[in-house]
Order: sequence, then structure tokens, then C-alpha cells
Amino acid sequence: MHRAVVPVAGMLAIQVMISLSVLSLSVMMPAVARDLAIDPKLVGVFTAIIYGVAAATALAAAEPIVRLGAVRICQVALLMAAIGLALNAVAAVAMTVLAVVFIGAAQGPINPASAHVLAQRVPRQWFGMVFSLKQTGVPIGFALAGLVFPFLLGLVGWRGASLVAAAAAVLSAVVVELLRPSLDAVVTAGKPSTGIWRAVRFVLGHRDLRVLGISALVYVIAQHTFTFYLVTYLYEHCQLSIATAGGLLSASQIFGTAVRLISGGAGDRFPRMQLLGWTGIAMTAGCVATGLLDADTPFWLITAVVVGYGSVVISWNGTSQAEFAHLSPTGEAAAVASVQTALAFSGAVIGPPIFAAIAAWASYRMAFFAVAATVLITAVWQIAAASAKERSA
Repeated sequence: MHRAVVPVAGMLAIQVMISLSVLSLSVMMPAVARDLAIDPKLVGVFTAIIYGVAAATALAAAEPIVRLGAVRICQVALLMAAIGLALNAVAAVAMTVLAVVFIGAAQGPINPASAHVLAQRVPRQWFGMVFSLKQTGVPIGFALAGLVFPFLLGLVGWRGASLVAAAAAVLSAVVVELLRPSLDAVVTAGKPSTGIWRAVRFVLGHRDLRVLGISALVYVIAQHTFTFYLVTYLYEHCQLSIATAGGLLSASQIFGTAVRLISGGAGDRFPRMQLLGWTGIAMTAGCVATGLLDADTPFWLITAVVVGYGSVVISWNGTSQAEFAHLSPTGEAAAVASVQTALAFSGAVIGPPIFAAIAAWASYRMAFFAVAATVLITAVWQIAAASAKERSA
């Protein structure tokens, strides 16, 4: 396992920076919306753009990752994130739209690149823990965003905060160069990619991967409607300050980091699909509870619900990615991970805008209940598929 320490640490750090960039606009959205004279609920549209672009670039990244090296592609992603953050500082609606396009392009290649590096360096019996450890970069990055951006808002405003984050992304791309010669020299020595469309057919034709992929799409809907709407929801619906709401988001991500590692470790010892199904049951309960919050709900109860739901709704990703890597043909982890990433990110494309539409048409409560119902159906499907697999084994 000692050979995996440096690549895991490197991929984790990159994931943190990209995730911080992805959540930046959502955390600052009340202030951005006020200055640009737009509806804060447009964060759902911006989120859809980010993940629509990310889904496309995830599929497109499989071949360059093998040909140019995973670390080199990660460097390009960090620079695209920096460009997006800098464009957001222009303070024009058109530039903000362009900014989220660049941030989406930065998000897409990270999971396939990580899978390409880690699948060749980590023993399969440790996939759950290692992939979950790498994926803790998402809640860590989100937690940092929830802490850093409200602080920077008061210090330099949201435009200055965007520029500070852009500079950090550029610095990260430079530092990552230290990893590139050794990691890319080893990783690119494998056989060339057999093509992304072969991987798409493989995933959709494989019973377990098909269930896991569609379930990832639905679980991402729950994850991202929580993550990207929480600050605005607590600010508008529960009448908390942006700083307090951001602090609760950060707390949920910190606790979720621990739960994600526990889930990853459990996935190395128990059937992962069964584990993911029961995770969905817990997500359903948390989603319903979040929808029941109100302005007169005691703060301690808001905290308990938000942290509890947030912890479980982000816990599943590493376990899902580990199972995809485990079921991937030898040497094709990047291509199969690209398909999983594209499916998952598709949930982020369709979920937030639908959530926003339901919230605007009916209420936030009904939006959360709709998400809960969808997750419950998917969770039961996963449990049933896992049970059928065990009976046929």
C-alpha cells in the first residue's frame, strides 16, 4: 500500500481544489444575485451547466488521460477552473455563464484520471477505502468553500474572493507538476484506450454496472440539490445568515468525510450494492427531514438534520466508484470511470433545475419530498438487485 500514498494524496489534493471551485458560486450566490439583479434560484441553472459540461468532458477525457497522462489532464483542469473563477469576477451575467462552463470542464476529467492512476497502484481488496479516501476531497473542498468564501466576502467581496480562488487553482497546477514525471511515466506505459463507446456499451450491458450507474445518477440528484441549494434554502426559508448557513454546510461536509471513509471500508467487507441501497434508505429519511425544516425550527434541530442528512448524502460516491473500478476490464478503469462519471453528473444536470422548478411552483418542502421519493425507489431497486445477485451466486 505504500506505493499508493503519493498518488492518493495527489489526487485528493486536486479533488479538493476542483470541488472548492465548483461550489464557489453556490456559496456566494445570495451576494452575486443581489449585485447582478438575478434570482438566487438560478444557482440550479448554473449547476446544471457545470455538470452538463462535466459529463461531456468526462467522456471526452478517457482517451487523453491514457495518451497524455492523468496528472497532465488534471493540471489542465485546474487551469480551466482558474479561468472560470477569474471570469466570474467580471461581474456580468454572461461572464458568469461562461465561468461555469469552464468550471464544468475542469470538473469532468478528475474522477476518470484518479481511477486511471489508482486502479493500477492499489490492491483490489482496498479499492473501497482508497477510492472513498480520494473522494473525501469533495466534502473537504465543499467544507472549505463554506468557510473560506463567506470570510472572503466580508474581506474583499465576492469578486475578490473569486480572484483569490483563481490564484489558488493556478498555484495548485504548478505544484502538481512535481507529481507528473513519476505518475504519468508509469501510468501511460499501459495499453492504449480501446475507446469510450466500447466502455459505454460495456457499462450499459453489464447488469450490476447498469444498476449502479443509474443509481449514481439519482443519488447525485439528492447530493447536489442538498449541497448547491442548502445555503440559499437556509437563508431564504429558515432565515439564517449566509455565514451561519455556510457553516452548517461545512459541518455537514466534515462529518460526511468520516462517514464516507466508514462506507468505503465497509464496502471492502460487504457487498457494495447492498450497502449503497441501504445508504439510499438513510438518504430518503434525511431528505424528508430537511424538507420539514422551517423558520421557527429550533437551531439545534436544524443543525442535527442538516449535518445528519449531509453526512449520508455524500457518503456513497467512493463506494460506487470502487465497485466500478473493481468490475472494470484490466487497463480500462479510466474509460469505465468516465461512463460512471457522465451518468452521475447527468443527475446534477437534470436534478437542480427540476428541484428549482418545483420549489418555485410549489415549495422547497415539495421539492425535497420529490427527491426523497425518487431516491427511495432507486434504493429499493439496488437492494433487490443485490439480493437477486446473492441468490444466483
